[in-house]
Amino acid sequence: MFDVLIVGGGPVGACAGALLRVTAPALHVAILEPHTPPPATAEADARVVALSRASERLLRRAGAWTQLAAGRLCPYERMRIWHESVAPDSDAALVFDAADVGEPNLGYILENRLLQGALLAAFAQAGGHIEAAALTGLAIGAGSVVVTTSHGALEARLVVGADGAHSAVRTGAGLTVTHTPYGQSAIVATVATQLPHQATAWQRFMKSGTLAFLPLASGDSSIVWSADDPLAADLGAMNDADFGRALEQASDRVLGGTRLVGARVTFPLNKLAAPRYVAERVALIGDAAHVVHPLAGQGVNLGLLDAAALAQEIAAAVAAREDPGAARVLRAYERWRKSEVAAIAAAIDAFDRLLAHGEGPLARLAQRGLSLVNRSQELRRFFIRRALGLSGELPMSAR
Repeated sequence: MFDVLIVGGGPVGACAGALLRVTAPALHVAILEPHTPPPATAEADARVVALSRASERLLRRAGAWTQLAAGRLCPYERMRIWHESVAPDSDAALVFDAADVGEPNLGYILENRLLQGALLAAFAQAGGHIEAAALTGLAIGAGSVVVTTSHGALEARLVVGADGAHSAVRTGAGLTVTHTPYGQSAIVATVATQLPHQATAWQRFMKSGTLAFLPLASGDSSIVWSADDPLAADLGAMNDADFGRALEQASDRVLGGTRLVGARVTFPLNKLAAPRYVAERVALIGDAAHVVHPLAGQGVNLGLLDAAALAQEIAAAVAAREDPGAARVLRAYERWRKSEVAAIAAAIDAFDRLLAHGEGPLARLAQRGLSLVNRSQELRRFFIRRALGLSGELPMSAR
């Protein structure tokens, strides 16, 4: 019998496993993951993550940072954010600079599959067991959970659902989720630009959505265009040349001309929030518990902090000779992370509602607020620390 069985070996599930092996090495921990990430190729993956400083610290603690290919990590030093009503180089644009808080950078841009591969490797090297099978069902008992898989049955004292927005663990445990469509779709792709990205993340708020250019180590940029569904449908029907021209116009040509490098990927945007993160001998982390709008790049960072918080609570319980699946342990994790995630999700939704889609006096006030923040060093420092993940109740591994 396993002490902890994590269903889902994406970055969040793999991080939870690696941290558990480091902080509570006596535990018998397994990850259920039928698909291993493909090996790195010269071509960048379209799906990238923006890692905060807090995420960097917990990845170091998990033993995964040294597994990352340094040549594919791209530190970014600045963020430039502006509304379509102003010029990107005007004083009304909001600029965050790592130098303002004495940091070397604001975080790193990295391909999702490379992050997953590094965390799974760290977990395996720390003595974790990876079961290459898919979940088919679970039966929760008083002292354990029996998990049926495509390769047979497994038993664990605690099952962690890290299996994404359509979590089978969540469903099997009888936990519900509130689903709210944003009416938008995200288009992600890698693009070459005429001008260098300057180690800067660029973001423009428009009435039809939000467009971000994220710097890559190759010199190219990864775009995340969160467009209202009618516009997203039109963009999806365009050939590469027409899409490139639309992209140049939407970006205010802040990086000059653009050229697609690789395929576009489009997916619908939905907000998900589980009213409860835990059930008897079951805990949810990452997208299984919550999905937020990608405009702030916080989805993976929130999930990694879930993983770290749960690992910390379990390690403390084990040190006190408690059952890792005990209700007290799981409720403590839920109270901690649910309040933190709710506050960030509300702020992200306010940005989307007021800056990208807002009309009227309140929206205009929010749009002018970008320049007000830009003129205040204290306010800039506050928001930079939030972006770095250095505020709030952080797990010890992220400090």
